[in-house]
Amino acid sequence: MQTETLIYIILAGIAATLLAIFQYYNKKKGMSKLNMLFSFLRFLSIFSILLLLINPKFEQVRLVVKKPNLVIAIDNSSSIKHLNQDVQIINLVERLSNNKDLNDKFNIDLYTFGELFKASDSTTFSENQTNINSAFKQLSQIYRETTAPTLIVSDGNQTYGNDYQFATSTYKQSIYPVIAGDTVTYTDLKIQQLNVNKYAYLKNRFPVETILVYNGNNAINSRFIVTRGNTTVYSESISLSKQDNSKVINFTLPANGVGVGSYKATIVPIDNEKNKINNSKNFAVEVIDQKTKIAIVSDFSHPDLGAFKKSIESNEQRSVVFFNSKEIISQVNDFQLIIINQPNYKFKNLFEALEKENKNHFTVIGTKTDLNFLNNNKPGFLNEITNQTESYQAELNTSYTPFIVDNIDFGSFPPLNSNYGQVSFVIPFESILNKSINGISTNEPLLVTYETNGRREGVLFGENIWQWRAQSYLNNKSFNQFDDFIGKLVQYLASNKTKNRLNVHYESFYNGSGRIIIKAEFFDKNYVFDTRETLNISVTDNISKENKTFPLILKNNNFQVDLSSLPPSEYSFTVRATNENIAKSGSFQILEYNVEQQFLNANVTKLQQLATNSGGKSYFIDNTEGLVNDLVNDNRFVSIQKSDKNIIPLIDWKYLLIIIALSLGLEWFIRKYNGLI
Repeated sequence: MQTETLIYIILAGIAATLLAIFQYYNKKKGMSKLNMLFSFLRFLSIFSILLLLINPKFEQVRLVVKKPNLVIAIDNSSSIKHLNQDVQIINLVERLSNNKDLNDKFNIDLYTFGELFKASDSTTFSENQTNINSAFKQLSQIYRETTAPTLIVSDGNQTYGNDYQFATSTYKQSIYPVIAGDTVTYTDLKIQQLNVNKYAYLKNRFPVETILVYNGNNAINSRFIVTRGNTTVYSESISLSKQDNSKVINFTLPANGVGVGSYKATIVPIDNEKNKINNSKNFAVEVIDQKTKIAIVSDFSHPDLGAFKKSIESNEQRSVVFFNSKEIISQVNDFQLIIINQPNYKFKNLFEALEKENKNHFTVIGTKTDLNFLNNNKPGFLNEITNQTESYQAELNTSYTPFIVDNIDFGSFPPLNSNYGQVSFVIPFESILNKSINGISTNEPLLVTYETNGRREGVLFGENIWQWRAQSYLNNKSFNQFDDFIGKLVQYLASNKTKNRLNVHYESFYNGSGRIIIKAEFFDKNYVFDTRETLNISVTDNISKENKTFPLILKNNNFQVDLSSLPPSEYSFTVRATNENIAKSGSFQILEYNVEQQFLNANVTKLQQLATNSGGKSYFIDNTEGLVNDLVNDNRFVSIQKSDKNIIPLIDWKYLLIIIALSLGLEWFIRKYNGLI
């Protein structure tokens, strides 16, 4: 408390005393006992009121002992159960969680990881993928500013993601791996990798590449076989040894029938081989008899042209050919979609041909576009001409209905260069992306589609979309998300199919270790996305004839269902609306493959290196006796005493108001009782 405040309190006490005595002191009779009581009550009331006016503040200091955290991260993938380590891990975690010494020193937090990372004290060992690096990445956000030694119980086998061995560059905690799994090296022959295109064309041959790996000391002979059903379509003898322990087999298979063809590649197991699951891999190829041809027309070179070609041709069903504005005229009808890059007066004949043939096309408008020419030759919209440019970022329109657009983090993409000025549409259109500047929406379209006279058209009001593809790779370490976005746009624009009120999006086949997501969209009679409808999917196993029904959940601007729980088989399905007699059917196949069952041993080397890099120590699950003592006796992990200082004003002390009310009420009651009022 400040000295100035203390002086005010003393003066308040003196003033309250003088006022109380002045009111009840009788010059003739002095102070009677009753007047002395009245004076005291009046003093109490006045002094309390003056204290409220002064409102002194008091410091409250509270000491808190903060224990360090002990993070126990448990591998919840199915490889743990495959290596018969599930019971040992459950027993170990239970012992550690209930250990008195650990609980006295640490706050114990339990997490599980596999395909997903989450806080949990229960394990199922059923996840089909493992991303250990992602677990460390999320832990680094949670325990950024605290001491949290981390106990990771795992076999160290990761199926996807960045190498977790170098996670210590961002995760600055001591890591103590408990290695679960067999460390004995067994003789093993396996298919390490199988590469095949997703699509093939009818009456062509499609290539297959297979990498075989042998782990053993003796030379062996085996046979590599590829079958389709009960028919062998390829076979080759192989010889491997300790020195020559891998082999790459390249061959081609014929695509004789339209549809999904399922194949099984097998390397015949050798004697006494422990893991025979990794000797086989299933794969499938969808054979199609038509290829979508897209023409890109431009009179000058630009990086956007290459980005469009790469994204479009990432799907084997599509091919791209480049033309200038003159070459394309005689070949317009050879293509399902024409992409026009920054047109000028040289494109007049092309626009006339497109109009005459009622051809689908997509126009890219940039800083080199002749807007006067476009306004005169492109009916449907008008560009305001200001002769100025602006950089615009993208903002996803979640109300876009013609097809499902996933948010691929458009807000993180670099801005596109565009002409400054408003665009006025004179026909109905739907905006996929809108323009924004510094995060502020302008409500101006950046990417739109529309339909007129049975023709589908799209317009991009900006250039340098190649930077988006590059940024998408930086964000996701893959071009897939951006390429899928462009692929959906091209698929929509290249098609002249009539609108359906119920659309279902699915793949022809799925790998058994991946997520199986089927999406659908439902429109009302005005073709506006209808969130009120309830959709259900009925799935039938074509082999066992078992039927299951699942509800589709509304998520963002589409309905979704996760069918990852279905076992590998061939399925047919029907998506049906509840309130209307509308349904859509299809079929897909789930290939039998579990990447978690490909491992024979724990990855001891990486886990031990992880411990060394982080300043921790590794243990084998069969020998963890010293683990508790090492953690408890490590002087790096000590409790910290912190003091919390709170400044409390007197006006917050409610009892002072009670004192004022009681003293004034008691004084009034006694005076009334004695007939002085």
